[in-house]
Amino acid sequence: MTNQKSARFWEILPGASVWLTFAVLLFLSLRAPIVVAFFILFYDLYWVLKIIYLFFHLHSSFLKMRENEKVNWISRLQNDFGSRWERIHHLVILPAYKESGRVIRETINTLANANYAKSHLLIVLATEERGGDEDFHVAEKIREEFEKIFGNFIVTRHPSGVPGEIPGKGSNEAWAIKSALPKLTQLNDIQEEDVLVTVFDVDTQPGLEYFGVLTHAFLSAPEPMRASFQPIPLFINNLYDASMLARLTGLSTSFWQLVQQSRIEQLVTFSSHSMPLQALREIGFWERDIVSEDSRIFFQCLNHYNSNWRTVPLHYPVYMDAVYGQSFWESIKNIYFQQRRWGWGVENISRFIRDVSKNPKFPFLKKLSWFWRLYSGFYSWAASSFIIFIFGWTPLILGGREFQGSVLASNIPKITGGILNFSMIGFVGLAFVGFLLMNPKLKNFRLRHYALYGLQWILTPITTIFLGSLPALDAQTRLMFGGRFRLGFWRTPKE
Repeated sequence: MTNQKSARFWEILPGASVWLTFAVLLFLSLRAPIVVAFFILFYDLYWVLKIIYLFFHLHSSFLKMRENEKVNWISRLQNDFGSRWERIHHLVILPAYKESGRVIRETINTLANANYAKSHLLIVLATEERGGDEDFHVAEKIREEFEKIFGNFIVTRHPSGVPGEIPGKGSNEAWAIKSALPKLTQLNDIQEEDVLVTVFDVDTQPGLEYFGVLTHAFLSAPEPMRASFQPIPLFINNLYDASMLARLTGLSTSFWQLVQQSRIEQLVTFSSHSMPLQALREIGFWERDIVSEDSRIFFQCLNHYNSNWRTVPLHYPVYMDAVYGQSFWESIKNIYFQQRRWGWGVENISRFIRDVSKNPKFPFLKKLSWFWRLYSGFYSWAASSFIIFIFGWTPLILGGREFQGSVLASNIPKITGGILNFSMIGFVGLAFVGFLLMNPKLKNFRLRHYALYGLQWILTPITTIFLGSLPALDAQTRLMFGGRFRLGFWRTPKE
C-alpha cells in the first residue's frame, strides 16, 4: 500500500466505523431486534459503570487541585530545592488573532501578578499578519505597557501565505518561537535545559501559583526533559456572560480534563501546556500544517523519543473563557464549531500511524496501545450518545409486531430508564463539583441563579448529542471524505 493510500485508509477508518455501527444497528433492528435490544442494555450498563469510574477520578483530581491551590509554591520550592529553582526560566507564547485589547491585557495582567520572579518570565505575543495592522498596533501598545515588568516581552508577526502552512495556532507558534529566540538576549546567559516553554490561548489566565507549581513538577519529575506538563483548563472566566448551554458545555469539558489528570497513562496535552525548550527544538517545533497542534506536539515527542515521553499532570488550574456569542443562537453555532475543531483531532490517528510505522525503535505493543486509545476515544466521542439516547428506541420502532409484543420489548423502556435514572446520580455529583469550581465567581448569584444552575443539568443529554457527538461525527465524516471537506483552524470568539 502506498503512503498516500495508507494515510487515506487511516483517515477514513474512524468515521466509517461509526457510520457502519449505525447502519448495522438499523439493519439488525429490522431483522434481529432482540440482538440490538440486548446490546443496548449491556451498552447502557457499561456506561453507567464507566460514569461511576470516571467520577472517582474526577473527585480525586478535584481534591488534589484544591490542595495545590492552598500552597505557597515559592516557599515549597525554596524548602525542597534551595536556590536551584531560580535557574528555571519560562518562555510564554500567546498566539493572538483578531483579539480585543481587553482580552489580551487581562491575560498579561494575570501573568504580571503571578507569584513568581517576573524577571524569569519571557513573554512572546504572537500576532498574525492576516489580522491586519490593528492587531499588531494593539499588541505593540500592550508590550509598551508591560515590557518593564518581565524579563523580556517580544511581539512577533506571522506572515500570511507561507508555503506548506495552514493558518492556525501551530504555524503561528512555530514562527513565533523561531523569530523570538534570537531576540531573547536574556537566554544567552541561561542553559537551554533550564527553559520551559508554555503555550496559552490568549484568553488563558493561569492561577497565581502556576509557574511555581510547574517549576516544582519539572524539578521533581524523573526524566524531566522527556515530559510535557498539563494544567487543568477551567472554562469559567466569563461565567455570567455565557449562555446556559455554553456554560454547561464548558463545565463538561472542564470535568473531562479533571478526569484525565488522574488517568496519567493516557494523558495528552490539550490547549495550554508546557514543555522543555530543548525537546521542542529537537523535534523541530510545532508542525505547521495541522489544526490540532496542542495534542499533535505530544505525539511528535512520543515518536521522536521512541515512546519515552509522557504528560505530567499539574493538578492546578488555568482559567479560560466559555464560548461566547452575541446571541443565543450565535453561541450555539460557536460551541458547535469549537467542538468540531476539537473533534478534528482525529487527524492525529493517521499522522501517528505514519510516524510510528517508520520507527522500528518504537515498541510494537506501545504502538498498538496508543492507536487503540486514540481510535476508541474518538469512536466513543462520536458514537456513544447516539447509541444510548437514540438507537435504544430503534428495536421498539422497527422490530415488528412480534418483537413489540414480547416481554423483553415491554421491559426495555423500564430497564433502560432505570439504568439512565441511576446514572443521573453521576450528574448530580457533576453539578455539585461544578458549583464548587464556580464558587469564587458566584458573588452576584441570587436564588434564581442557583435554581437555574441546578436545572441546566437536565439538558445534559441534549448537549451530549448535539454539541458533543454530532460535531465529532461531523469532523470524522469530513476527514473521511477529504478534499474540500477538510477543516482548517477555526478561531473561537473570546469576550
